[in-house]
Amino acid sequence: MAVITPLQPICELASRASNGIEVALLWNRRSDEVRVCVTDAHSGVYFELAAERDNALDVFHHPYAYAASRGIAYGQTDAASTDTEQPLRLAA
Repeated sequence: MAVITPLQPICELASRASNGIEVALLWNRRSDEVRVCVTDAHSGVYFELAAERDNALDVFHHPYAYAASRGIAYGQTDAASTDTEQPLRLAA
């Protein structure tokens, strides 16, 4: 009998890091949802943005512009800012 190993539901499609800022483009296989997650190690700020398939790379390359246009307060360090109910996390 063949053993089937389920795929992790969250897949990292792209990531980049520079000057303490990490940006990841994530895809949820189950919901077919694409998100961009941003972490600023210097300020402790974290936020996520939903992305459509046709603009996911643009959101990935310009997350602060998209956050500002959506009214996401990414400058607050007391709580994570997202435009979603549940933040996506990669399985460790």
